[in-house]
Amino acid sequence: MEEITEQAFDELLTQFKRSSVHLETRDAYGTEVELPHMAKWKRDEPDDFEWLQEWCTALGEHVAAGRTVRRVKIVSEPLSEYQRWVYTVFTPIAAAGEDVRWVPRRQVSELCIPGNDYYLLDDERVVFLHYAGSGMNTAFTTTTDPAVVEMCREAFERVWLLATPHSEYEPE
Repeated sequence: MEEITEQAFDELLTQFKRSSVHLETRDAYGTEVELPHMAKWKRDEPDDFEWLQEWCTALGEHVAAGRTVRRVKIVSEPLSEYQRWVYTVFTPIAAAGEDVRWVPRRQVSELCIPGNDYYLLDDERVVFLHYAGSGMNTAFTTTTDPAVVEMCREAFERVWLLATPHSEYEPE
């Protein structure tokens, strides 16, 4: 396992050739980019989602080039405050081409899932995302070990089969 910088991680997210899958397992995150927008949501202030435009543009380019981008969010229900906010944020992300799905945590109890969120890129490289208890990212590690890649691929596909598309998911 190799630790990589945030810049290297960002580059990997732009350089995949065929597919990117992302498994999220936490009920709350605390990215510096998101926190001000979540605070606006808490105050019932509208969000123009301009801060998401770069990500949405990149998603649209991936999809236009024939690459697939999928994400599954494993969530506790009722949703945490963070996930209730994120539900609104994912509308423009899904519209840009990322296939986002939601699955209640209770439905994955019988599955073996890696201990950290991850991206699997082109079924060749896994990037694990490491977080502090506060939800702030602390590190990124990556591997191309075939056994780890296969473990993450299988875990994602099993969760994916249980998940509901964003447009059909109704939060409790």
